[in-house]
Amino acid sequence: MGTGSKSSHQSYAVSPTALAESPPGPVELGGAPAAGEGAGLTGATGGAEIEMPELPTPAPEAPAESADGVDSVVTEAPLQEAEASQELGSVAPSETDVPAPAEDLEPPAPGQEEQASNEEPPGDEAQLLAEETEDDEEETDPPLTPVPAEPPVGQPTGAPILVGGDDFISSEAALVAYDSADGPREVLLTHVSEEAEEKLLDALSIPGTHMEEVEVEEEVKERLALDKDKKLGELTSKAVSSVQHKLKHDLPMSEASIAKHQAAVDAVSAVLNDPSVSDDEKSMAQHYMDQLDLVKDKIDNGGTPLPWMAPYEVTGTKMVTKQVPVPDAEPEPGTLAATVRKASRIKATLDPDTGQSSWDGVTRSHAQGTEYEIDMGDGWKAVYRPYKENDPSSTEYSLRGQLEVHAPPGAGHGKELVERLEQLHLMNKPMTAAEGEWTYLSNNIKAQGLGNAAGMKAAMETAQGLQDLQVQEIVHQRMETLMGLDSDALQTQMKRIHLEAAHKVLPMKVEVVRDAVAKATGFTSGAELAASPGYEPTPATTGKWLSWSRFDVTGKQEEVKSAFKGRSLTHSLGSGDLASLLGTGVLASTEKRAVMGIGSGVGMSEQDDKMTGGANSVFLRVQPSASYHGGGALIWDDPSVLMRRSDYYGYSSDHYGAINPDHYKYNKNAITRDPMKIAKFGGDGNEVMFRNGIDLLGAEAPSRIVCKSAGERKMILASFASRGITELGGKPVEDVLCLTDDY
Repeated sequence: MGTGSKSSHQSYAVSPTALAESPPGPVELGGAPAAGEGAGLTGATGGAEIEMPELPTPAPEAPAESADGVDSVVTEAPLQEAEASQELGSVAPSETDVPAPAEDLEPPAPGQEEQASNEEPPGDEAQLLAEETEDDEEETDPPLTPVPAEPPVGQPTGAPILVGGDDFISSEAALVAYDSADGPREVLLTHVSEEAEEKLLDALSIPGTHMEEVEVEEEVKERLALDKDKKLGELTSKAVSSVQHKLKHDLPMSEASIAKHQAAVDAVSAVLNDPSVSDDEKSMAQHYMDQLDLVKDKIDNGGTPLPWMAPYEVTGTKMVTKQVPVPDAEPEPGTLAATVRKASRIKATLDPDTGQSSWDGVTRSHAQGTEYEIDMGDGWKAVYRPYKENDPSSTEYSLRGQLEVHAPPGAGHGKELVERLEQLHLMNKPMTAAEGEWTYLSNNIKAQGLGNAAGMKAAMETAQGLQDLQVQEIVHQRMETLMGLDSDALQTQMKRIHLEAAHKVLPMKVEVVRDAVAKATGFTSGAELAASPGYEPTPATTGKWLSWSRFDVTGKQEEVKSAFKGRSLTHSLGSGDLASLLGTGVLASTEKRAVMGIGSGVGMSEQDDKMTGGANSVFLRVQPSASYHGGGALIWDDPSVLMRRSDYYGYSSDHYGAINPDHYKYNKNAITRDPMKIAKFGGDGNEVMFRNGIDLLGAEAPSRIVCKSAGERKMILASFASRGITELGGKPVEDVLCLTDDY
């Protein structure tokens, strides 16, 4: 639960707000390459199953040849869809986009061959063309966090990056390069959103999940054919139900109830008196007559309700077709082989003297749950802890959705670590500014509780409709190319089309949702919201972490400060080592500490927090600013520094940071993300959770760090001096580091 934290436990397109230039990306990403070094093609943006288009049978005639010798292909979309595209802002090609007539074209240079427009360029030329296109795209909308080719070796927190789309929680990932005897061990660490899991699972061949149909003999219970034909069970049930109703409500027997009973008796008696029926059929009829005798007694005498009366069934065997798992089946074509095993975590080691993190690429610690080890080929692998296979009532909630992608030993895999996400059907490009605003809006909808606000659901449906329409438009444009592809190739192309559609329509989606968010929060329009001082659609970066803000705080900073007047956010380390903590520079969650190489036992209730989900956050507490904390404490006298983030939540009492709905500590009525409510927390056990952690040496630095002794303070000051750290939060480090006697 954080580091000893519980003291009680010891725009674009037609957008009116479009910017002339893309918003600036986060800074201080050491080692990051310049913009223009992008990643490869991303995976599908929709669910696991991509809807395949109905492709027409190609006409037998050869395409007409134009005057200049180039095959001309004309593909027409249905009129209604073309009209709909125009209504949604699609723009027809301008005159400058139309190719010039053949006679107006310049002749090829001497020695060059004229190339038809429907031919593929030579390999080198095609590669150059692809790179130029990629460069053009990045110039217009560069990555917010360029992917470093080589993550810094040994840095415990790695290099934070943002991946486009909605596949990862807050779009966050980290590239970590552990030091090892075999060279750097580069790993991508991220947290897949639950909504994206089906896509990932669709990429895997998991033992026991490949099914085939087999015929097996199975024991079954069923009613006799005569019973079904004469409807004896149904007639008896009607009589029982009618009389039961009268008994439960202490009502007199009606003529209708008596009539239903008599109809059942007549039908059953007819079977009992038929000499041609079998012994089984007589037993069946007698079973129903015994029930009807009890009904007759209740009609005549009343009394308590009748016991449950079951139909007459016999046991037999029959051949049935069932789907059964095939053990040790070969991976299906186009999928990755996965092995099911007990959940585990990277067991790294943090050198207390150098602050470097190392891992041999093999050693792992045990966890309560299930994970998949995935073979991605060529020495690459991934480890994923699925939501579906980890029951929240009995496994560690905080590990669900965690994904690791491992490169072969050695340096220089940073970009490919992101690109390889495509093999898992996940987004695999660094986030752009346009995508950043979408994530920013999504985080604010969650943080401010706007999901059920008027117009929000309709806006989300409209946004999805825009994307679906764009998919249809691209399919019609490329019908000739798609025709003739086999099912696997068509599926691959459709995933690319869904990605392209998501990218093209994103500005319109942002505009629709921005307008809905604006109206839900008191602004007249999305344009007014985007122009407001607190609107910051790019994440904040201070070296170690990336975090998204919420405009209801950044736009009302003074109001939030006033609400917290005389109150601070605090964190007590207990027996933790303050010097080591400041050596890493971050207050990290239990889950983050595990992959950084910080051993277990630092937090006060780590295992409980893994079950509640609190292990993904650090824990702070609201206390009067004048409170005595003792040594080893971090104090934020201006809580607005942290309350601007969009990833926190709080409880007014001790709930172990529970976000697991199946845990007894979770209380949906008590949990809050409202900073004004959190400012009023008064109980000794209150808790405020911040996801992943807090950068202690950047813009989120505490205003006071209470040392346990003068010697500890002197040692930390010396460490700061050796690293060139002279200020924290705009104050000299000498003023931030204090002793218990100083307050």
